[in-house]
Amino acid sequence: MDLRTEALLQLTRRQLLGSGVKAAGAVAALSTLMSKGYAESETQAKAPDKKPVRSGGLPGLPHHAPKAKRLIYLFMGGAPSQLDLFDYKPKLKELFNKDLPDSVRRGQRITTMTSGQKRFPLAPSMFNFSQQGKSGAWISELLPYTSKIVDDLSIVRSVYTNAINHDPAITFIQTGRELPGWPSLGSWLAYGLGVSSENLPNYVVMTPTWTGRRSAQALFSRLWGSGFLPSRLQGVALRSVGDPVLYLKDPPGVDKAMRRKMIDGLSLLNKKRFEVTGDPEINARMAQYEMAFKMQTTVPELTDLKSEPKRILEMYGPDVHKPGTFAASCLLARRLAERDVQCIQLFHRGWDQHGSLPKDIRNQCRDIDQPIWALIEDLKQRGMLDETLVVWGGEFGRTVYCQGKLTRTDYGRDHHPRCFTMWMAGGGIKGGVQLGRTDDFSYNIVEDPVKIADINATIMHLLGIDNQKLSVKFQGLDARMTGVEEYRLLNELLA
Repeated sequence: MDLRTEALLQLTRRQLLGSGVKAAGAVAALSTLMSKGYAESETQAKAPDKKPVRSGGLPGLPHHAPKAKRLIYLFMGGAPSQLDLFDYKPKLKELFNKDLPDSVRRGQRITTMTSGQKRFPLAPSMFNFSQQGKSGAWISELLPYTSKIVDDLSIVRSVYTNAINHDPAITFIQTGRELPGWPSLGSWLAYGLGVSSENLPNYVVMTPTWTGRRSAQALFSRLWGSGFLPSRLQGVALRSVGDPVLYLKDPPGVDKAMRRKMIDGLSLLNKKRFEVTGDPEINARMAQYEMAFKMQTTVPELTDLKSEPKRILEMYGPDVHKPGTFAASCLLARRLAERDVQCIQLFHRGWDQHGSLPKDIRNQCRDIDQPIWALIEDLKQRGMLDETLVVWGGEFGRTVYCQGKLTRTDYGRDHHPRCFTMWMAGGGIKGGVQLGRTDDFSYNIVEDPVKIADINATIMHLLGIDNQKLSVKFQGLDARMTGVEEYRLLNELLA
């Protein structure tokens, strides 16, 4: 169903008749839609008989039986170094401070931050790696807790992207485009599948604090925006400092009963306005007011961790008691998942380590390692991991050569879009898989290249969406999450 069709379905007979000559075409279109029972659009498969459709979802979706009910996306903003975490390259130790061979670089573009360097000295990781789990995956000593769950993970070491700078690269992963203005993954999921939680937003974003490099890349709300899709589908950010949501508390002198009357009165005014204009955004606004009212009760209960058993809090580590930390956010992610929130994203910043990488990456890993282990184990213990897809990754990788001064104990790495590592776990994912391989310099992919469109299409597939069948008419195109790119499902990862 395209946006024009959705708008037509919300117009009243009075509006259609009152809109003059142009109404004839609209009436005909609406009549056709009604006669077909809101028949499947060109972008949908027909829904099975008697299959329930979640609130607000499109007819015909899910396209197939979903493996996961929800998504938890752990995004490491700034780009973690694959060389120091997951992509073990033992031969590099013999090449310390040697120049990167031209035969490896192949004239590929580099950023202006290192293009002026006279040399590109090789910087082997100073951290030890060891094989973990039955899968024997090589994992850095920086991730001792992640090592415990390695057999639950499908590790992809051969992801690559188009963008070489942060904002377009993050935008590309979130929306399938490098330019702003397009719907995010969470909004596409809500548009196709509908809303699963009555009292909380369907798409929740958290931006926890970090202890690595302090000057981190900015995050913009458009990264979880709905673009040209209805605004009710955009993500709602829970703040890491102060009240989780602005204006959560009523002002002095306003009680719940008065707030209820205000919302009801405003709703009546909006309904009258909708009768005049037929603007579907008015309905979206009314729904958002109602959700905001519900959140005044549900969010304080959500963020109150006092009900959590001591053993669960201890699993997530000492930072869980500090609001806004990654540990606290991971526990909130589990609590949101329990409350049927469909898409949950955590943006952990500070991974942009152009210098002082050994110091900063230790802190970053300390932030995330135990909480991620706890999240996976917590979901597993509750029987929720099989229906929850967990994804980990950043926007690109880091270079094998050093940016700036190189020593045995200190180095920095520039941006590197040609290869990096991501992993998936949970709903529909086969644990213990290792996909893709890079060369001895972690510079080029030599086996099973995976692009962002492959990742996003696979995520949607696991939640029951055929990406090729979910599109919206926009600017003369059938706009999809993956744009016009060819892609493949990562069947190697699927259980």
